[in-house]
Amino acid sequence: MTDLFGGAAPYYAKYRSDHGDQAIGHLARTFGPDGTVLDLGCGPGTVAIPLAATVREVLAVDPDEGMLETGRALAAEVPNIRWLRGDSTRLRELPAFGHIVMGRSFHWMDRRAVLADLDELLPPGGAVALVGPGREPVEEPWEPTMRRVREEFDANTFTATNSFQASGEHPHDVLVTSPFSDLESAMYEHRLTYDVDAVIGLQLSYSYSAPARLGDRLEAFKEAARKALLDLDPSGTWEYTDVIEVLIARRPAG
Repeated sequence: MTDLFGGAAPYYAKYRSDHGDQAIGHLARTFGPDGTVLDLGCGPGTVAIPLAATVREVLAVDPDEGMLETGRALAAEVPNIRWLRGDSTRLRELPAFGHIVMGRSFHWMDRRAVLADLDELLPPGGAVALVGPGREPVEEPWEPTMRRVREEFDANTFTATNSFQASGEHPHDVLVTSPFSDLESAMYEHRLTYDVDAVIGLQLSYSYSAPARLGDRLEAFKEAARKALLDLDPSGTWEYTDVIEVLIARRPAG
């Protein structure tokens, strides 16, 4: 997954929405104040930073140094986050942890291999938590328009073996056949407002349309996106209610 998000870190930090206080609170109750939590594929700390106030320590791990640098800057006053370069194929190289949380990063991994590794690494009672869109995600009102623009620029996706992109298999279905088959799910609504600049910034936070992947087409992409968005709605403002799922997976009792 090298350079999957090349140049995306500042856009990710500024334009990706947080998950809301309710979702972070659910994670905090799951892990407890003495928890040491691995945030795998942490990005610039969307989960790690608010979660750190509620647990003993967060290991914030990402393969992209730009994401880690941005996270370190945003969390300069947060003492209990360790920012570490790594990825899902090198879990055994990390310091010990008691729980793990993943956002959309789980989609990109060889998920069954990761869960098999976690079965060896997580202590008894350790939880696997996923936070992000549920089984029926809410599509942003601008997404059909932006999808067409990305297609014009041949913005393709990266796929890993057994990833969601490769198999289309939902995380629920992967987890229920894993060692962590005891599932608990909760949904939280999160009201969001975006303007044209924020929608374009959001596109540049995605792996398939990150600045490094667009290269010298970046300015043309931004111009095409702006025109398409204003054609869609001249007001250049959109509101929608995002729905965030917190999915907690544990080993079955007994």
